[in-house]
Amino acid sequence: MVIDSVTNNGLGYVTVVLQNAQTKLPVKSTLAKDNGTFELTAPAGNTYQLVFAFVDYKDKTIPVSSADPEINVGKVALSPSGKQLKEVSINFVKPLMKQEIDRISYDVQADPEAPALTALDMMRKVPLLSVDASDNILLKGSGNYKILINGKESALMAKNPSDILKAMPATNIEKIEVITTPPAKYDAEGLNGIINIITKRNLAQGYNLGLNGRLNSVFGPAANLNGTYKQGKFGLSAYMGLGHQHQPEAASGSTQNFFQQQSLLTQSGASTFTGNSHYGNVEVSYEIDTLNLLTASVDAFGNKFVNNSNQSSDMTNSQGVTNQYYYLSNVNNSDFFGFDASVNYQLGFKHQKGRLLTLSYKYNYSPDNELNDNSFSQRINYPQALAPDYQQYNNSGSKVHTFQVDYEHPLKKLTIEAGAKAILRNNFSQYHVDDRDSVTNQYLTNPTQTNDFNYYQDVYSLYNSYQLSLDNWAAKAGLRLEHTTINADFASTGSTVNEDYNNFIPSISLQRKFKFSSINFGFTERIQRPGIYQLNPFVNRSNPNYISFGNPNLRPELNHTFELTYSNFAKNSINIGVSYAFSNNSIQNVSGLQVTTVGGKNDTVTTTSYQNLGSNSTLGLNINTTQNITKHLTINLNGQLNQVWLQGAYNGQFYKNRGIVGNAFTNIGYTFSKGYRFGFNAGYFSGNVTLQGKSGSGTYSSPVISKTFLNKTATIALAVNNPFSEFQTLRSSTTTPQYYTSSFNQGNVRSFAIRFNYRFGKLTSDIKKNVHGIENDDTKGGGKSTGGNN
Repeated sequence: MVIDSVTNNGLGYVTVVLQNAQTKLPVKSTLAKDNGTFELTAPAGNTYQLVFAFVDYKDKTIPVSSADPEINVGKVALSPSGKQLKEVSINFVKPLMKQEIDRISYDVQADPEAPALTALDMMRKVPLLSVDASDNILLKGSGNYKILINGKESALMAKNPSDILKAMPATNIEKIEVITTPPAKYDAEGLNGIINIITKRNLAQGYNLGLNGRLNSVFGPAANLNGTYKQGKFGLSAYMGLGHQHQPEAASGSTQNFFQQQSLLTQSGASTFTGNSHYGNVEVSYEIDTLNLLTASVDAFGNKFVNNSNQSSDMTNSQGVTNQYYYLSNVNNSDFFGFDASVNYQLGFKHQKGRLLTLSYKYNYSPDNELNDNSFSQRINYPQALAPDYQQYNNSGSKVHTFQVDYEHPLKKLTIEAGAKAILRNNFSQYHVDDRDSVTNQYLTNPTQTNDFNYYQDVYSLYNSYQLSLDNWAAKAGLRLEHTTINADFASTGSTVNEDYNNFIPSISLQRKFKFSSINFGFTERIQRPGIYQLNPFVNRSNPNYISFGNPNLRPELNHTFELTYSNFAKNSINIGVSYAFSNNSIQNVSGLQVTTVGGKNDTVTTTSYQNLGSNSTLGLNINTTQNITKHLTINLNGQLNQVWLQGAYNGQFYKNRGIVGNAFTNIGYTFSKGYRFGFNAGYFSGNVTLQGKSGSGTYSSPVISKTFLNKTATIALAVNNPFSEFQTLRSSTTTPQYYTSSFNQGNVRSFAIRFNYRFGKLTSDIKKNVHGIENDDTKGGGKSTGGNN
């Protein structure tokens, strides 16, 4: 065992060489383990000596007797050399981006702005990614993707990923991968690809702690604590955070013109938003020996939000006379919790490095409880018999068990991967509406708006893939077979849904590598299985004139994607890509009219749900470049431009829409002396095109100044989000043969923020982590985010 002569603690990774005592030629060599122990085996009958070498320590040589078959040299103490290297200046800029055969990775730790930004801010810099004014993350301009944390589906991303990423500092993240041609080992879900967020897990001998915080004038405070610890064969990594949001009053409204009735519905209102969120992750690793590794992790996320809103609704005829009017007050209470736990066992093979067998299990539980309390006043021709005061209850969520086995077998130029997986998923929703009785003022359950919904979806899959790596060429190809069974029942209505289907999912990636650049081609098919928010038949009546609900009969959408990319990551990096994707049974959000008659009064309601409709095709161009103008000045540009074609039939009417959508974000960073840095982030997004309409454009800007101190272990930053406008209004429109609707949502976007980051500790060596694990990327990502910038 090698020890430090001063502390008497074991020294890991010391070079130990067994030499022939006569010739001084090396016979065997090794590195001491984390605790300083080592072992060497050599032929008997010779005379040897052991030589020990370690940076900042004096070399040591001891003779070894060959008389005994087994020799214990005891504790070998190395003394510090007392010498220090002179200051070394390294003039090299670590590249931010890397183009691999099937993905682009962005090195967050190499970005000097990371200590001053949130994880959501960092998303705007990553190629192919963008963030709109509502803080929704988009991949190639679309929300059809899957977010993974460290290659696994996580409770943190279960509902509103933007809420977590706004509260999480960028310093928690190692890198962000955009996997545009997911290989066969990944589930087939995510039409436009996978976003894999890899958190800092370079655990080491010793410990490391980091503290991050934020104070925002509009969106409130947030704090984050992260740390790593390793001792011997045991390692632990953890982070946890919490945040509070209180968004001031924001206006919204809509105008709906009914053609046949020759009437106009005008709604206007305002809302406030208050809530608390908390999240955490713990990962542990135990290295049983050099071939056996056991790891486990736990993720948890929770939020409680209260949204208070009020709204006036005025229906007028062609002469402008009010036919119907009401004023609605709504209080929405939401309590969401997400939890998952996983365990992995990895087996290595003694005579072949890189050959691995991994067994994994994962459990996920994510309940969501919501209560909407609605009360009316100032009624005109809107009798209580038609719309009484009411309360909506919805207890929904999912439970998932996942079992997986992976095998990897590397050969000289070829790597073979194979595996099997079973996902057993139960989505559930129990909801009911209680109407207020006009005589007793008591709330009574409405049996026509009550349901107990269970949706069982089991996915069984096999995969096999091959990766060939040559000097200038690389190729990866694979095939995934997925068998899906669905059983859904509506306990309140006695109806059921039973079906099953198979999908063969191919993936092909080719890369031609040059000295500083590469050309990549990829083709894959992807599935978009509907998630609980699209399937849930719960009828949201928080706005009685605009009701929405899910569709439990949705079928998965199959998408075909081709892409060609050129990347150059020399001193200045550039990434340019073109892609084409199409689907013939796309899931679309569509609206229609529903007319009901209560007490002799007609009431027209607009319904919104999801349907498998027609085709969806997208031709895209994306560009990302980082220009290091000087050693102090860096400019980054990230943009996408898509031509979208949509068509499909709904309610007997054929719809066709097309348009150009896109976004562009830029970042300018300048580094001053003494640890000061200035950054300016700005962006534009054009909105989106839907089958029946479109949404409007918006802008984003944020100057940031930061200062590092305490030997670069601490950073404080001052930021102003959208300093040029206190509010931003997003507009959208819907056109059908029956009506035209124009709506707007206003958000308070100007805010001032203070962020700080501090880290301390001593790290000396890396911890082992399992290479494979469960990656449940087979369903649509989290729900729409709320909130603003941080």
